[in-house]
Amino acid sequence: MQKILIIDDEQRIVRGVQKYFEQAGFQVLGAYDGLIGLSLARTEKPDLIVLDLMLPGMDGLDVCRALRRDSDVPVIMLTARVEETDKLIGLELGADDYVTKPFSPRELVARARAVLRRSQAAAGQTAEVYEFGQVKFDVGAHHCMVGDRVEKLTPTEFNLLLHLVRHHRKVCSRAQLLQAADLGFYEGVERTVDVHIHNLRRKIEPDPAHPTHILTVFGIGYRFLEEPET
Repeated sequence: MQKILIIDDEQRIVRGVQKYFEQAGFQVLGAYDGLIGLSLARTEKPDLIVLDLMLPGMDGLDVCRALRRDSDVPVIMLTARVEETDKLIGLELGADDYVTKPFSPRELVARARAVLRRSQAAAGQTAEVYEFGQVKFDVGAHHCMVGDRVEKLTPTEFNLLLHLVRHHRKVCSRAQLLQAADLGFYEGVERTVDVHIHNLRRKIEPDPAHPTHILTVFGIGYRFLEEPET
């Protein structure tokens, strides 16, 4: 039974969402502030975390930032903010998906299943190793080394990078990358691909502002190069 941790200061939301997840066959833990939620995440090792952006004590952004220092657990961010830039803040910190309040609990469960699918798919990949520049990307070990440091990739980042390196030098459209990362098709989702690519570049590119491996093809998507173009 997979374990879900819900961190939200609105007890009504936690109880309501908990019911739907339990009906779907999940074990559910709840926390009503960021510090307790972070502690539970570290001790209980959930398979996925549903994290509210606005929390007392320690807000959701700080919780997500702390989680990403030592964990690649999938995170779905809940936000009541309507501006796209606000919605994408959590993604920039390493969240895998976001859901805007008010939301359908059934949709949240469906999105959680999608995030877990891509997490499991990433964990079960066959033995493949790609080396480019200072990067060694070991697919089977779910391991990415950049120089002498380990870079933790979220499941979404992992699947995006895997699709790009498997299709090196070919242009991958945002729609193809959405499908590869199992991100679905909903309002604003194409923009999330750009955010995840931005995060990937920060982790693997020598100079993320001037990438040499993951290149933008304006108006279409991205393509991957093992070596910089001359």
